[in-house]
Amino acid sequence: MNLVETPYVLDDTEKKITNVLKAEDFDLMNIQLRAGEKVKEHHANANVLIVVRKGKVQFTVDGAEHTVTTGNILHMKPLEKHALKALEDTDIVVTKISL
Repeated sequence: MNLVETPYVLDDTEKKITNVLKAEDFDLMNIQLRAGEKVKEHHANANVLIVVRKGKVQFTVDGAEHTVTTGNILHMKPLEKHALKALEDTDIVVTKISL
């Protein structure tokens, strides 16, 4: 068992991107953004799952915009280009699953 802490730190800092856990077949990250902050376009060589723990995020995936909130899980296939912008102060968990 491994209990991983991902404390909410936006009260003390601006954008925070943390690698939380790395294993042979997956990577787990925590991204915290203030409203208006962005992550520029990039892609991953893995399946990606996005879970929003707090806030609302606008993802642009291959040119199409999607709003992701606490009631959604976003799945992106390998090599899909994506960017994101926090519409509210946001805390998300990103899981990259290797093929």
